[in-house]
Amino acid sequence: MKRADSVQSPYGRAMQELRRSFTRAGLFSAAVNVLMLTGPLYMLQIYDRVMASGSVPTLVGLFVIVVVLYAFLGVYEFMRARILSRAAYRFDEAAGDLAFGQLLAREEKAAGAAGNAMRDLEILRGFLSGPAIRGLFDLPWIPIFLVAVFIIHPWLGVLTLAGAGVVAGLALLNQWMTRDTVAEAMRLDAAERAFATHTQRNAETIRALGMRGAIVGRWQKAHDASLAQGQKGGDRSDGFAAVSRAFRLLLQSALLTGGAYLALNQQISAGMIVGASILAGRALAPVDQVIGQWRAIARAAEARRRLQEVLDTVPARKSRVKLPAPTGAVSLHDVVKLMPGGAQRGRARILDHVGFEIEPGDVLGVIGNSAAGKSTLARLLVGIWRPDAGEVRLDGATPDQWEPDDLGRAIGYLPQHVELLPGTIAENISRFEPRPHEVDIFNAARTAGVHELILGLPDGYATRVGTADQPLSGGQIQRIGLARAVYRLPKLIVLDEPNAHLDAHGDDSLIETIRFLRKAGCSVVVMAHRPSVLAEASKVLILHQGRVARFGPREDIFRLAMQSVPATAPAPVRKAG
Repeated sequence: MKRADSVQSPYGRAMQELRRSFTRAGLFSAAVNVLMLTGPLYMLQIYDRVMASGSVPTLVGLFVIVVVLYAFLGVYEFMRARILSRAAYRFDEAAGDLAFGQLLAREEKAAGAAGNAMRDLEILRGFLSGPAIRGLFDLPWIPIFLVAVFIIHPWLGVLTLAGAGVVAGLALLNQWMTRDTVAEAMRLDAAERAFATHTQRNAETIRALGMRGAIVGRWQKAHDASLAQGQKGGDRSDGFAAVSRAFRLLLQSALLTGGAYLALNQQISAGMIVGASILAGRALAPVDQVIGQWRAIARAAEARRRLQEVLDTVPARKSRVKLPAPTGAVSLHDVVKLMPGGAQRGRARILDHVGFEIEPGDVLGVIGNSAAGKSTLARLLVGIWRPDAGEVRLDGATPDQWEPDDLGRAIGYLPQHVELLPGTIAENISRFEPRPHEVDIFNAARTAGVHELILGLPDGYATRVGTADQPLSGGQIQRIGLARAVYRLPKLIVLDEPNAHLDAHGDDSLIETIRFLRKAGCSVVVMAHRPSVLAEASKVLILHQGRVARFGPREDIFRLAMQSVPATAPAPVRKAG
């Protein structure tokens, strides 16, 4: 697997563009910091030249020069901020779809990791356009001000350099003492957000079962833990920031004292005292700013690390030959799927050496007890999950040989728990195609037997769904999900318990839909508990504890099942017919 930060990947290109923006921002930072010498130099000229000579024209001339230089300083500061702000926008634009794509691409892996990538991207965008990064860009130019202090007097330069060393030590100590705390705070914050999201999704159940108090207490506990960890890191950062600020003020007073002593000994002028103090303050200001913004910097660094981990799982995009449209022939060869989590050796098998074949136009009914592996088989057939061993092939090709979008258009899928996305019914049926043909939407609705149902809604096909106040029952949602699955008659259609929420009328309509799909030459795989849906099945697969107990023509399987039903151990695979 190629790393995601290679220049060929979208993330690599985003990082490359970000580095170019950093280079431009660095050039403007150089100009900004050089122009920051304007104030100290002006102060020196006022004390040592204007005050000594009493020349008003000199004062006016110097002031005009200062106005021009500060105007350039403002322009360059604005340009730097604009470059960084645009860099944040372009980085989000380039990497956002990749992070969101990973959110959709994850299967049973850590549920929060890909979701947090969107939050991490938001943190990075805020950091790139915020004040903290400008302090980091000013850090490399500290030597300019140190050299200027050394030019005024070496002893003042040594004192400033020693002070800079102390402040840098405080910054490193701050980083060391807050790194783990910030990472833990972000982890707890992500867990709290995930809990809140799941709670909101199940709010009706929580209210109905009187769980509100318990759930609020559980959330409050997670929220308090997140706040406490964040406060712990914040207290440490604030403490270091206060010490750094106080030390910087003390250092400036020490420089004034040392400068006054040198002036009394006729080694420097009065203007040099003030100039050295201003230069030293400017030299230490970026460090002070970085320490003050350390919480934001640490969060951004942790967000970048986590985002890198997620995007590193993106394989290099393969150059694929566009395959012909599939006909619906499906074959599985010794497919094994393990339970998620843990080492592969110790994980239980959800599916154990499953193998069968169906031809275009076949209707395969898959039956079995709960936890037999039916839903897992459905996810493998449509390419949501990948087998841990064995192969799943559509028209002889494995899923990774197809372009993902081409494969998706050739497949219809009705999951066990159907949810509609925020949008209109028409948009959901058309799978949110940018420019769908209305006739295809109507045909899909008629095939699923929901055209009249949709027309009976106040806004018809323009009815908004996918929200908490959607005007649809569970059965209606399932039937619209079926229309989405059969949109444009894909060649392979997988229905996972499609009649779970249907009444008798809906069940009859589903059977009519399957009959129509079979006549249209579509391959249909139906995971079923209720036997009524198997009326149109041409083949039946019986799963028992993740193994194939029976597979063959429906009549032969039912006849054999009446003679011998699997007991505690699965029967050997027998292909009837």
